[in-house]
Amino acid sequence: MTLKTIGQNNSTTLPKPFLKWAGGKTQLINTLVNRLPLNIKESHIIDRYIEPFLGGGAFFFYLKRNYSIKESIIVDINPDLIISYKTIQHEPEALIQNLEELQTEFLSKELSTRKIMYYKIREQYNKQKANFNYNNFSIEWVKRASFLIFLNKTCYNGLFRHNSRGEFNVPFGDYKKPQICDSDNILKIHKSLQDTIILKGDFSIVKKYCTKNTFVYLDPPYRPINNTSNFKSYSKENFTDDDQIRLSEFFIDASRCGCKILLSNSDPQNENPTDTFFQDLYNGYEIQKVKAIRMINCNGEKRGFVNEIIINNYVGVK
Repeated sequence: MTLKTIGQNNSTTLPKPFLKWAGGKTQLINTLVNRLPLNIKESHIIDRYIEPFLGGGAFFFYLKRNYSIKESIIVDINPDLIISYKTIQHEPEALIQNLEELQTEFLSKELSTRKIMYYKIREQYNKQKANFNYNNFSIEWVKRASFLIFLNKTCYNGLFRHNSRGEFNVPFGDYKKPQICDSDNILKIHKSLQDTIILKGDFSIVKKYCTKNTFVYLDPPYRPINNTSNFKSYSKENFTDDDQIRLSEFFIDASRCGCKILLSNSDPQNENPTDTFFQDLYNGYEIQKVKAIRMINCNGEKRGFVNEIIINNYVGVK
């Protein structure tokens, strides 16, 4: 199987996220686009784009489809997510082959044996982590990336969640015919990542790249809107209020360097109208409230519209 062979597809669609992702920004894309800096909206050109909390990359892929990005730098603290992006960047054919094999085997089974297969792969995935080399690319990266995608497509609600030991612990999801391998999309992502720097680490590592003519989108793990909603889906490390404060300091420092920055977060005033945490941190910057659907809640009656906040450091956004 070669890149040329599997890439022969007449589809005109463009790359989209290859993972389901809690907190993904698909539903807020239009809201974010409306709040882009005026020069970017008018020219459709971004000199340098930085996204330090990449996750599923919905906004990144939208911008890649619709704007000319001369240089892009994407970052996440989750090492398994990063090796998956890098595997697509460098070895898409091998990844597709693994995923096609997993998909064929999974879909050929009855529900009960699918469940057995799911938990077997989840166990392998968790055991693999102990001695895994995240620094040097090997064929094991392809295997682990394929396991991650398989689990993401077949687990309950498409969650990505680790326990305190860093183990993936989402239960099996009962889907009739999940698409585990989207080869066409993987190839499109591969092409779109060729001019992209992919880094693993804390958001602070991008500070050296923050210069004039840089546009930064910050989408950190959201601050819980109540005491029961602290959904730790991204990594075993918590993103605390101290980290939110560090992020606000990064926002201010990068602003002084001439960066234009757009940030999204939860609105704690959904639950407590007197909570001015973000208003205090970003005093002097434009803060707007927008409606979003709370998608992940074990109680279906509590899924609905809530406010989120959008913060930017440039003028003229309506």
